[in-house]
Amino acid sequence: MVKKETNADALITTIIGGIEDVKGQNINILDLREIDNTVCDYFIICEGTSNTQVNAIVNTVQKKVSKELKDKPWHVEGLDNAEWVLIDYVNVVVHVFQKQIREYYDIESLWGDAKTTLIESKF
Repeated sequence: MVKKETNADALITTIIGGIEDVKGQNINILDLREIDNTVCDYFIICEGTSNTQVNAIVNTVQKKVSKELKDKPWHVEGLDNAEWVLIDYVNVVVHVFQKQIREYYDIESLWGDAKTTLIESKF
């Protein structure tokens, strides 16, 4: 299967819009393009306050990207317990955490060399 390329900027903007639509918090964009041997160009990391909100964020992001960009994730995992859900759009990977799980794994520090952009919350 050949994956259709979606403009990364449009994808990132749409994903962030989906996260904000359901009040996802602490949104970080990690630009991995300058780091050797990475699996993608960008990580978008955010958190929800419960497994219900994590699922709502994941569903809203997928619906918004599908509707606006006609793109689907290549892979999604973690929906069963909704503590850490990964949505893989190939060049952009979204990590939706519950707060305590995000703090435990602290993936931002694992990618400390990445350029990080914090998205200011609108609420």
